Amino acid sequence: MFTLGRVKKSLRVVAKVENIPTWTCVVALALRDGKGRWLMHRRPADKHHGGLWEFPGGKVETGETPRNALVREIDEELGLVLEPAACAPVGFAEETSGEGRPPIVIMLYTSVWDGSGMGALEGGEIDWFTPEEAELLAKPPLDVALAAKLFAKGVI
Repeated sequence: MFTLGRVKKSLRVVAKVENIPTWTCVVALALRDGKGRWLMHRRPADKHHGGLWEFPGGKVETGETPRNALVREIDEELGLVLEPAACAPVGFAEETSGEGRPPIVIMLYTSVWDGSGMGALEGGEIDWFTPEEAELLAKPPLDVALAAKLFAKGVI
């Protein structure tokens, strides 16, 4: 039986849950080629952060695990088929504020390229860079943070 007290308490709980900030989960891939180089993707000029270099990846969809979202996104963006077990989590970076939208958290995974063909299927371009070259590229803020963590001495 519902009493007015229970209903009011339930409404307070719902209100508290609704006030919890949400976030957008994004996954990205740090793909290395066995020669000490890493794959970076240059965003198309007409996109947000257009012209900047990033680790390829994208948003995790409802019902997906981050690793499975990464496999899907890399297939869509690069035409590269990854085995989920070959992708290892290596770090993350997060926005403190989303500028009018939920903040983004990027989960970075690493894998080794098997030599199979790939391309920038959704626009922009891709290329391989040494850690020193990649750190000099113009990148969105979260990719700057991810690259710094990835290329720090002893991490990889």
